[in-house]
Amino acid sequence: MNADESATVNGVRRVRLTPAAGIRLRPTYWLWDGRMPHGALTIGPGREGIGKSLFCAWLAARVTLGELPGVYEGRPKSVIYAATEDSWERTLAGRLIVAGADMHRVYRVEVEHVGGHHLPLSLPKDCDALGEEIRRHDVGLLIVDPLISAVDGSLNTNQDADLRRALEPLSELADATDCAVFGLAHFNKATGTDVLSRIMGGRAFSAVARAAIAFARDTTADDGSCVISQVKNNLGRLDLPSMRYQVDSVELDTEEGPAQWGRLVMLGETDTHVNDLLDETPAPKGEVNEREEVRTWLREYLTSHGGSAPATEVIEQGQAAGMYSKDQLKRAKTDIGARSVKDGAWFWTLPTSEEGKGAREQERKEAEVRS
Repeated sequence: MNADESATVNGVRRVRLTPAAGIRLRPTYWLWDGRMPHGALTIGPGREGIGKSLFCAWLAARVTLGELPGVYEGRPKSVIYAATEDSWERTLAGRLIVAGADMHRVYRVEVEHVGGHHLPLSLPKDCDALGEEIRRHDVGLLIVDPLISAVDGSLNTNQDADLRRALEPLSELADATDCAVFGLAHFNKATGTDVLSRIMGGRAFSAVARAAIAFARDTTADDGSCVISQVKNNLGRLDLPSMRYQVDSVELDTEEGPAQWGRLVMLGETDTHVNDLLDETPAPKGEVNEREEVRTWLREYLTSHGGSAPATEVIEQGQAAGMYSKDQLKRAKTDIGARSVKDGAWFWTLPTSEEGKGAREQERKEAEVRS
């Protein structure tokens, strides 16, 4: 036995020690620069009905065209799309087409049973066969929509130990094949701003994933847009700018007549974070006065500056004037219906009179609930 290596045999199991000095270092590569690591699992939690699956179509299209900033920019790669909740004929194929995907590089995944019928993908039992297909078809991204649906039915998705039996082999598969894995997740009925604790199922979903990007609707936005924010990033920065997106409708001709499909449109960066949009928990009684105080200060400050002021300036002045935190100020911005507007720099702008009336009515209702 090598002097630098030792092994202890006990029955059919062997414990082997290898010195860390022999481990080859590797850099982190990114499927999507700084947001989705290459060769690892990323999870995407959010409520239903806000375009998470449309984001998957957008992401798949960018990878098949080599347009996503990251390791495959300029190098189109194939995508495997495992979906259980939507029809390919009525939903998924149309979404991919209107997103601009190279349809020859997108693969639907099914499992053939020896009896001749088809089954959905099941983790971890299908990981080895899936790895062979990833290598055979030059796949750079595996999408699982939703991730919980691919976990073997014999496993309890509310038990971390069971979940890890499915997710850890999936992470190992991503690393072994240099394929990024993106799995969608739904929120449970919990409240609060800790996004990772609100993922439906066991905590292992967020623990095993190396990164997470969350989705939320911005109810204060005039255009009905939504926000994507980085909420976990074990391999890179967490302070990445959030992205804002809209969903529009595109009509396609089919053999049975015209039909509509949704398309996600990226609008650019925003200073609104998903955490700000998930704060639905009423403030404890001891914090009510302070929260109203921050609202009052922010409304008066913006009014005294003509209804709009640079976001960085507002935060600096709020911290100096009342020792208000950045999170308190951003929460107050949402409470009073103020909007983030980019004009070179980001500005916080008071709502129109009608919008302001709605925000004040909401504040009144909250006060009634607390009383």
